[in-house]
Amino acid sequence: MSLAEYTDKRNIRKSGEPAGKKKSSRKALQFVVQKHDASRLHYDFRLELDGVLKSWAVPKGPSLNPEDKRLAVMVEDHPYDYLTFEGIIPEGQYGAGEVIVWDAGIYHSADTEDRTKSEELLRNGLQSGDLKFVLRGKKLNGAFALVKMKRREDNSWLLIKKKDEFASKEDVTAKEESVLSGKTLNDLKALNGRVKKKSES
Repeated sequence: MSLAEYTDKRNIRKSGEPAGKKKSSRKALQFVVQKHDASRLHYDFRLELDGVLKSWAVPKGPSLNPEDKRLAVMVEDHPYDYLTFEGIIPEGQYGAGEVIVWDAGIYHSADTEDRTKSEELLRNGLQSGDLKFVLRGKKLNGAFALVKMKRREDNSWLLIKKKDEFASKEDVTAKEESVLSGKTLNDLKALNGRVKKKSES
C-alpha cells in the first residue's frame, strides 16, 4: 500500500480530497474513523504511521464488544491531511458519496505510550499481521487489535475490541454525528440532493 496508489485512483482536483503528501503529527500519533456512504455504507479506520494513514474499510463499523470480530479490509494508504477530510465526493469520482469524521483522537501501541517505541512496535505488528493498540477518541477508547486473517485475501483483517473498562455491548455506531462538525451523513445527503430536507418532507 502506498500514496502512489491513492493518487492514481483519484482526480484530486475534481474529488476535493487532500493531495497525497507525507506529513506527520508532532506529538502523539493520530487516528480517525470516517463514516463513508459510497457504493456501500462503511467506516474507514485510519491509523497514522510513517507519515501516512494506514487504512482499513470496516463494513459494519467498529464495535466496543470484545465478542464482535469486525471484518476490516486494508486499502491504500491515505495522506495525513485526510485526518480532517469531511464532505461530498462528487459523482463520477472514486469513492463518490458523503464522508464525515465519525471519530478522531490519538493512539499508541498497547505496550508503550512512547511515540518512537510505539511506531516501531506498530510497524512490526503491521508486518506480522497482529497490530495491538490503544485508542483515545471521543467515541472509541481502550485497547483494540487488528489481526490479519489466514486463508483469505491478503488484505482481510479483523478489528477486535479487547476486554477492558471501555468494553461494552452498547452499539457505538448509533452515535451518528461527526465529531468535527456535528453533522450526520443525512445532513450531507440533503446538501447533495440525495434525500429531502426535513422542511420538504
